Amino acid sequence: MNITSEAKVITDFELLLQESARIHGHLCPGQVLGVKMSILGLREIGIADPKGKDRKSIVVFVETDRCATDAVQSVTGCSLGKRSMKFMDYGKMAASFVNIKTGKAVRVIAKEESRQIAKEYFPEIQNKYEAQLEAYKIMSDSDLFDVMEVQVKLNPEDMPGRPLQRIKCDSCGEHVQDFREIYREGRILCRPCADTGYYEHPKRNIF
Repeated sequence: MNITSEAKVITDFELLLQESARIHGHLCPGQVLGVKMSILGLREIGIADPKGKDRKSIVVFVETDRCATDAVQSVTGCSLGKRSMKFMDYGKMAASFVNIKTGKAVRVIAKEESRQIAKEYFPEIQNKYEAQLEAYKIMSDSDLFDVMEVQVKLNPEDMPGRPLQRIKCDSCGEHVQDFREIYREGRILCRPCADTGYYEHPKRNIF
């Protein structure tokens, strides 16, 4: 990387971090990790303009519902509403970036040991989160992340675009999109009616 391109990357990082912090509401270590994770992931799958000409070529799987995910959304332009972001509730500081045109996919995982390394960069900062915030900005990708090539299967019903199907639940009468229904004993059921949903309704009658 020459001096000019390196300066551009640094400038882009600062701008992306500012925008991410604006959307998230504050600047924190998770924002720095999420921005750097996204830059790395996009580069690895060959996406140069995720909010422009490449916006229909990317899907991201995020594995945590914490700060870094807001940064990933800010940098990539992917979102749940666009169906270009998929939330996998694994509780891990990781994300997979998929180029749906080429099939190239990588999973980027934040290293746990980077927390300790951050303290060594700024030992004079007593607050560990402030130390992480400043250290993560200048730490190398190899110190911050592990990267693995992965294969991600995307079914037609998981792709961005209009719903492929809408079908009525035989129990609650609500409609289910994109083949998320469950067939049980000859009945069509939504997932909350078939199993245990995140909410309870005292009048719900499955059978």
